[in-house]
Amino acid sequence: MADQIDGEGSRRRLGALGVHSLDHFSLTVPDLTQAADFYACFGLEVRPEGNEAGLYAFGSNHRWCLLKEGARKKFGHLTFGIYENDLQAFRDRLKRMNIPLVPAPAGHASNGIWFHDEEGNLIEVAAKAKSSPMEKSVFCEISVPAGVAGAPPRSRAPIVRPRRLSHMALYTADVHRKIKFYVDVLGLRLSDHVGEFAGFLHGPHGSEHHMFAMVKSGGPGFHHSSWDVGSINEIGLGAEQMVTKGYRKGWGLGRHVLGSNYFYYATDPWGSHAEYSADMDYIPADIDWEANDHPAEDTYTLWGTEPPPGFMTNHELT
Repeated sequence: MADQIDGEGSRRRLGALGVHSLDHFSLTVPDLTQAADFYACFGLEVRPEGNEAGLYAFGSNHRWCLLKEGARKKFGHLTFGIYENDLQAFRDRLKRMNIPLVPAPAGHASNGIWFHDEEGNLIEVAAKAKSSPMEKSVFCEISVPAGVAGAPPRSRAPIVRPRRLSHMALYTADVHRKIKFYVDVLGLRLSDHVGEFAGFLHGPHGSEHHMFAMVKSGGPGFHHSSWDVGSINEIGLGAEQMVTKGYRKGWGLGRHVLGSNYFYYATDPWGSHAEYSADMDYIPADIDWEANDHPAEDTYTLWGTEPPPGFMTNHELT
């Protein structure tokens, strides 16, 4: 498969009309102050933005999430980045598929294209700089020579600060229907799936094993956001960081089969999750990844405990 360099210096797959990045998402929460505390403890920078709050990686001005306050936790919208010269082609595709365009949400400045997916989730595609990684994320496990202490005192343990958003996962009533929509409309590609229970999609222009995932439920909802860190040690420190701050519900340490990443999930006050993720598989633009239907035993871990009770509960339906 040939590839080419586009005008922005990003490697893209020749002839593929598809999103290149998961740019950001929005989430409504019952208590904005509590949500800000959870994500700040997780290691993200929380910036007040009027009556809302933005989530950023420290040292970056890319807003990965917009938090809003409302009556209950509810997924808001999902913005995917595309190349500017693909905007009209996406408009034409949506028109051919009879997918109506809708206005941007009130108060949301945007030059993007807004529409709903097959379950009514609000989606935007907009011309954005590529924020998905251009290569496999740096992963580092450094030991020390004999005669040197490898771990610092607990009092001097470093704060874990995720580097970027890795991916997110939504609940769906029909995994295969959602896979078809996101492949046909957004140009994502199937990486792997587990029967009718879960699906994992990557971007055609180079991305991690999945920038978007879906899991079976009675209907739509937000399951988790995942954030990239650089080592297993950072995952362990992040888990301890959350427990120490009072967020004791979680799952991990473990290693996934699908994506191969090491993980720990911290559970927020409303039953969804934020994942520390390290060393996920990367699929370059010039690679045709072979998607497989995996058995149930591959759903969660290569090693590690099974998820705790309630981990897969869609609280947006309760």
